Amino acid sequence: MDEIEVVVAHSERATLRVGEVFLKVDTDQARVDVEVEAMSLAPVPTPEVLWRRPPVLAIAAVPGTTLGRLGGPSTGAPTAWAAAGAAIRKLHEAPLPPRQGRAGRSIARLTAELDDECEALVAHGVLPADLVTRNRRVAEAVFRPWTPAFTHGDLQIAHVFLDGDEVTGIIDWSEAGQGDPLYDLATFTLGHEEHLDDVIAGYGDRIDLDVIHAWWSLRSLMNVRWLAEHGFDPFAPGCEVDVLRARM
Repeated sequence: MDEIEVVVAHSERATLRVGEVFLKVDTDQARVDVEVEAMSLAPVPTPEVLWRRPPVLAIAAVPGTTLGRLGGPSTGAPTAWAAAGAAIRKLHEAPLPPRQGRAGRSIARLTAELDDECEALVAHGVLPADLVTRNRRVAEAVFRPWTPAFTHGDLQIAHVFLDGDEVTGIIDWSEAGQGDPLYDLATFTLGHEEHLDDVIAGYGDRIDLDVIHAWWSLRSLMNVRWLAEHGFDPFAPGCEVDVLRARM
C-alpha cells in the first residue's frame, strides 16, 4: 500500500499525496471552484481532476520536476527557465477568466492591506522598522495602471514542473483569475533573482524591473507573519526576510 505523504498542512487547507494522486482538503469550496475552473480554462498543462467530493479534490500527479524551491538551490539550465517564461506568457495571453484573482486586487485595497501589515510587522517586533520602511517604499512601484491578464496568482517555483525544457504541469490554481501579469513573474522568480533574465527571455516582452522588485518586496512583507503563524519559516536562508534584506 502506498504511504501517505503530507505535502502541506495548515489551518486553512491540507494536501496529501497517495501514490500518484494528490488529495486536497479545503473547506472553502469557493476556492476549490476557482481552482477547477482555472485548470479547465488555462492553455498550459495542468493536473487531471480525478474526482471531487467536498471537502476533498483528487488530482493526478504531473510528470517532471520543479526548478527548485524558495530558500533552496535552483536547478535547470537557462533554457528550462526560459521555457517556464514562455509558458507564463502563453497563460497571460489567453482569454480572461470570469473571476478576479489574487493578483487583481485594486490599488486601494492593496495599499490598505500593505499599510496594515507593515504597521503590524513593526508594532509586534517581527521586523525592524528600517527594513519595513525601505521595502514599503520599493513596493510603491506596484501601484500603477496595468492591463488585466489570465494570472495564476500563486506561481511559486514549486508549482511549475518541467521535463528538460518542456513544461509538463502547473499546479495549485486556487488564486487564479484576472490580475497583474507581473505579479506572476515576480512570484515565480522570488528568491531566485539570478534567473530573472532567463525567464524574461522566454517570456519575450520588455519588463519593468522596478515593478518586479516591488512585487518581491510587497509579497514578502505581506507573507512574513502569515508564514510564521502557520508553521513556515520566512527567516530561513533565501526566504522572504532575505528577499527584503536584498532591497536594502
